[in-house]
Amino acid sequence: MSHSPSYEVRTYGCQMNVHDSERLSGLLEDAGYHRAAEDATPDVVVFNTCAVRENADNRLYGNLGRLRPVKDANPGMRIAVGGCLAQKDRGEIVRRAPWVDVVFGTHNIHTLPALLERARVHDEAQVEIEESLATFPSTLPTRRESAYAAWVAISVGCNNTCTFCIVPALRGKEKDRRPGDILGEVRALVAEGAIEVTLLGQNVNAYGSEFGDRRAFSKLLRACGEVEGLERVRFTSPHPRDFTDDVIAAMAETPNVMPQLHMPLQSGSSRVLKAMRRSYRQERFLGIVEKVRAAMPDAAITTDIIVGFPGESEADFEETLKVVREARFAQAFTFQYSKRPGTPAADMDGQLPKEVVQERYERLVELQDSVSWAENTALVGTEVEVLVAEGEGRKDEARRRLSGRAPDNRLVHFDVEGAEGLRPGDLARVGITYAAPHHLVADSGVLGVRRTRAGDAWAARNGAAPEPPGVLLGMPTVGAPAPQPAGAAGGCGA
Repeated sequence: MSHSPSYEVRTYGCQMNVHDSERLSGLLEDAGYHRAAEDATPDVVVFNTCAVRENADNRLYGNLGRLRPVKDANPGMRIAVGGCLAQKDRGEIVRRAPWVDVVFGTHNIHTLPALLERARVHDEAQVEIEESLATFPSTLPTRRESAYAAWVAISVGCNNTCTFCIVPALRGKEKDRRPGDILGEVRALVAEGAIEVTLLGQNVNAYGSEFGDRRAFSKLLRACGEVEGLERVRFTSPHPRDFTDDVIAAMAETPNVMPQLHMPLQSGSSRVLKAMRRSYRQERFLGIVEKVRAAMPDAAITTDIIVGFPGESEADFEETLKVVREARFAQAFTFQYSKRPGTPAADMDGQLPKEVVQERYERLVELQDSVSWAENTALVGTEVEVLVAEGEGRKDEARRRLSGRAPDNRLVHFDVEGAEGLRPGDLARVGITYAAPHHLVADSGVLGVRRTRAGDAWAARNGAAPEPPGVLLGMPTVGAPAPQPAGAAGGCGA
């Protein structure tokens, strides 16, 4: 090809996959590719897959099937499949979809450019899956999607053996990065304009287990508090088993660690938790919630819940509802149990009929929505500082609103009156006027604006020259955001 080839990365699954896709984009751009325009046919399409949900296989092969005639019409096009489903299915992908050119796993994303070149030269499919991590993803080039917020992987893999989860088999045993490497990346991201980082791990608060420091995660949170210019620190997803008091103290005492916690419950029944091999019980989970609320009364706690695990009785399900009532989650990402081949739960007795699972699921969603709505309603009349996003609300354009996240990560849609120069990455102080179960609205105008280096970085990325103080830039585009990967909020459910 004489011209620079174009690429498109399609991401499914958890935040770790989103992070990996930024690395895949960076690798391709390092190799001379450029991102394809929205209305153009890419020279390379990369699927970064998830294997957690039951229909993951159908979704992938359906998308590959729809792409086949496009490839037939564009003979130079290459299709690559990576991620957790590729690690699981391996050569099966090329057998079922022989028009795929490259299959790579979770441990060797760094090899994608070379595999694409080999596929082109040899004109045959290249399948390369490694059994353990070869290069830590965060050492690779990256093309970050956001100018103002960034993911930072502190570990990959998981040492747990939850009976419903296939992730440990696909991501491997936990591998921890050295604290100095993590903080070096955080400082570099802040230097580029980011003011928010989210620390990522399949079991983020088990960080340090590989090098034998049980307090490594709380030390890392406190160290992030020392990074000048870093305004917001988040992390996901922790495991209740490893959630220790020193982490709660670090969260409460480090000003830039946000008052937000996403901690997967999975079930409120101690009997079901044992069958899930979750290594904590209801009392332990509720005890953590109580300690977090005592240390940070305004913290928003979110969770993941699976309904219909094999053998779950009505009494077990009622225990889950009890925890939802007591924990007062700001939001819950709820899933109907789905069999994953290769997991112990798939072969357990007591698989529940679909209609039973559906009925319980609807009751859970109804209860959680009522809790979320009540928790959000309590915030009407308060003021929050919102980190302005590029667009998280489908109706923002019609209503002349922008959207962003409050410190506790609640989504806020706000009227832009009085802040025409507000840019994504800037911080806006707004008063909450209305609450719904899944978002807040601030329609009384912007009360104050703090322009940030992150806003400058967004403006530079979008072709605007830096403005002298006091001169406002034009409004960013508002409207529907780019499609988010399915299940991104809940991760793999650590």
